[in-house]
Amino acid sequence: MIEILEVFLHYWEIIALFFAVSLLYASVGFGGGSSYLAILALTGLSFIQFRAIALLCNIVVVSGGTFIFIKNGYFDWRKIIPLSIISVPLAFLGGYLKISQAFFFVLLGSTLVIAAVLMWVSKYLVDHSGKIRQQSVVKNSFLGGVIGFVSGMVGIGGGVFLSPLLHLTHWDTPKKIAATSSFFILVNSIAGLLGQYLTHHNNSSFTFNSNLAIALMITVFFGGQIGSRLGARKLSPFLIKRVTAVLIALVGIRILWKYVIN
Repeated sequence: MIEILEVFLHYWEIIALFFAVSLLYASVGFGGGSSYLAILALTGLSFIQFRAIALLCNIVVVSGGTFIFIKNGYFDWRKIIPLSIISVPLAFLGGYLKISQAFFFVLLGSTLVIAAVLMWVSKYLVDHSGKIRQQSVVKNSFLGGVIGFVSGMVGIGGGVFLSPLLHLTHWDTPKKIAATSSFFILVNSIAGLLGQYLTHHNNSSFTFNSNLAIALMITVFFGGQIGSRLGARKLSPFLIKRVTAVLIALVGIRILWKYVIN
């Protein structure tokens, strides 16, 4: 317990940022994985370690939201299963693959920039007309698989990619899309984390700061709970997404500048 308290004091800047991110993201229905990675990428932690921490925090934040969505009947399993049935094993494979640090940071930088663009334009993708298009099972499975694989390698749940695409294709109502994204983030985060664990747990050179991970998981739990209850009553969801988009875009560009241009 004393060690955890020491972590809170030593990493208070990261703790504060994670709390703010989890609160804001939960208030608009996201997990925050891309922003957790953006924050951790600026620290001295190894990329192998902070991928795992980001996924653990993702799981903590979206678990509660997924439970609430299931309880309120927003899940259409006939549509969710095709999206997830291939994404889960591919997220596991993405997490299991051993990739170099340089490749990871190029992938992370690109992912953050794309996520920022999608977050910036997300307001214009939401269709409030109620129009729902017939979906192809094969297309949904392929879409979920690609997102799952990339998400597993990077260390995110994939919701930041999936949600805008589902809105763009009139997949279902905004509420059901939010529920589907929450479940998608949860199962792919678990699969990606398991893949990472299996590929690194026998590596004697791999060190994992479990106390920092626990401290950040506690932080995002409380931040997520507060954010989900606030429901962005005080702040505009549109403004939150725009500000977050700018911040993660800047981090993404900075990473690409370091690992691609220099």
